Parts: sequence; structure tokens; C-alpha cells
Amino acid sequence: MNDTPCPASILIVEDESIVAADIESSLKQLGYLVAGKVDTGKRALELAAILKPSLVLMDIMLRGDMRGTTAAKVLREEFHLPVVMLTGNTDIATFRNALGSAPYGYVLKPFEDRELHIAIEIALEKHAAAQARESLIKQLEAALQQVKMLQEIVPVCAWCRKIRDDDGFWQTVEKYLSSHFKVDFTHGVCPECVKSAFPDLQPDSHPDSGEPVHPDC
Repeated sequence: MNDTPCPASILIVEDESIVAADIESSLKQLGYLVAGKVDTGKRALELAAILKPSLVLMDIMLRGDMRGTTAAKVLREEFHLPVVMLTGNTDIATFRNALGSAPYGYVLKPFEDRELHIAIEIALEKHAAAQARESLIKQLEAALQQVKMLQEIVPVCAWCRKIRDDDGFWQTVEKYLSSHFKVDFTHGVCPECVKSAFPDLQPDSHPDSGEPVHPDC
């Protein structure tokens, strides 16, 4: 069995074809898979929805109506994909604009393969940590919901002991608990009930051992 992890797949969003080709070559040399190359933000969203890459390399300045920062924000919020921004501009305004899309990394062009590699690996690790944290939060929220359910006042019929559910229907205790919690039931007769309901049974047929006794057996 091969335990070697699959290489990350990366979508390149760059409107300069020569630069895009250079990035593709660098990624392949670094051992990554190139999911595709596009030159507009709109096309990046379309392809990301289909290919579901591990990461997106996004140029800030793109042709078309959608800026790279806008596309990066959509990729993060709707597709939950990490984005590393690429830019040749070093001014503070451009940098702050990029930060507004909450990228997982920021690389200045031109860059060395080592710089690109480090930025990608850090982004992938941060994204994995964020996913693990989100999963833990969901588990804790589910556990808290279970605790809240246990603390609720449950309407029980004083005569038949059925429970009224949230929709107003009366259910047996077993059905109610099975639908709200991960529990299953086995049915038997406890020794006390055997003595009360079946007094004619021989004493040795229902020992007080705590084991369920089935009078029909």
C-alpha cells in the first residue's frame, strides 16, 4: 500500500501568458500538479468549481471586470480554497488591497522558486489547520446541542409514559430517545417484574442475578 500523499493541485490565475507559463514550469519542477491556467477572475471561479484545486495562485491585476482580490474573496468565502496573491506592485495601497481579500500568502514578482515553494507550503498548512479548527468547532457545537437537549423539560404522559416530541406527537420512550440520541434498546424483563407479573414461575427460572429473563422462552 502506497502511503505517499498526492501532490497539491494548483490553479494559476495570471493574465500574462509568458508569466503564467513560467509559473507552470516552476510548479511542476517543485512537484505540484497544475490544475489549470486562466487569465480572468470570472474564469477562475468557473474552473475552481469544477476542478476543486488545493490552492489558487492569483494575480492581483487581471483583465476583465473582476479584480484578483474580488475573485480571491469569493474563492475563500464560497469555495473555501486558500489563495496566494501574486503581484509586481510593491506600493502599500496594493498590499492593503490584497489583505482585504484575506489571502493565505503574498508573493512579489519576480520571485524565485524557493520563495514560491515556501509561500505555497505555508498556505496549505494554514488552510489545513483552519479546516481542522472548523471541524472541531462543529463537533463542539453538536456536543453542546446534545447537552442542551438533555437539559430540556420533556413532556411525559403520567399514565402511559409516552413522550411528546417537538411536533406535538406522542412517542414511546424508546422511539423518542432513539430519534434524539444514538441509542438502541434491547427488551427483557427484570427480576422484580417477573415476580410481579409471573408469580407462578419457578423461582429458579428467574434468578435475582440482574440478567434479563424472557418468560416466553
